Amino acid sequence: MRLDELKPPRGAKKKGRRVGRGPGSGRGTTAGRGTKGQKSRSGGGVPPGFEGGQMPLQRRLPKRGFYNPFRKIFAEINVRDLEAFAPDSVVDEEILRQSGLIRGRFDGVKLLGNGEIDKPLTVKVDRCSAGARKKIETAGGKVEEV
Repeated sequence: MRLDELKPPRGAKKKGRRVGRGPGSGRGTTAGRGTKGQKSRSGGGVPPGFEGGQMPLQRRLPKRGFYNPFRKIFAEINVRDLEAFAPDSVVDEEILRQSGLIRGRFDGVKLLGNGEIDKPLTVKVDRCSAGARKKIETAGGKVEEV
């Protein structure tokens, strides 16, 4: 069986009910909306969260928190991810993108300390945790914050 041969079982596909198509259809005249009222009109109805004029819940609850429009989002790289690079090589954001460790838009790269490394590397990142810096320098490498 191939993907182009797949089809739903008999009886699984059912046509939708066509309302408002005359009295003989069984759903004519008012089209199942009842008689009169806000919900029977075209374009009628109440918005989501409407509580009949009572102050809605989303307006009764206090506002919380703060959205910082100037925040910086960093791509996070762990020390174990650097094991793939050759000894004594220079690892920067461009090389990390080429290797597929970073994808998407970020304001910088932060190096975190998960994992181990045993080869000397020169790592150029925007931020670095103390644990990651210690592991890189113990292996004989160095970290440069750009």
